[in-house]
Amino acid sequence: MYQQMIFVNLPVADLDASKKFFTELGYSINPQFSDETAASVVISDTIVTMLLTKEKYAQFTKKEIADATRTSEVLIALSAESREKVDELVDKAIAVGGTASGETQDLGFMYGRSFDDLDGHTWEVVWMDPAAIEG
Repeated sequence: MYQQMIFVNLPVADLDASKKFFTELGYSINPQFSDETAASVVISDTIVTMLLTKEKYAQFTKKEIADATRTSEVLIALSAESREKVDELVDKAIAVGGTASGETQDLGFMYGRSFDDLDGHTWEVVWMDPAAIEG
């Protein structure tokens, strides 16, 4: 059965540093779709982040490339299987060079925290109580 995928393309200032950041979070790099201008970061079977040098990224758009350290261009949200996994990923991201972003959101049935990666892209990590989703 076909599973739709999402490919999030992000411009990065230092491809090697960004690859190191994401591998230290536990993700892998798919060498088949990586080279000196791009790295394919496998987040799950259906989610891939393409880290692109700014020069490579510019080949796909005529728009000015946002400086994510100054402006918000996208909020990337990832689900987590538990509150503890939210904390684990965000704490790890901060430990390897990311920055805490925003306030912890704790609504009981939903829990989330955010971090900015090395280039300022904001990643939200969220857990929702399965009972709340079904109900």
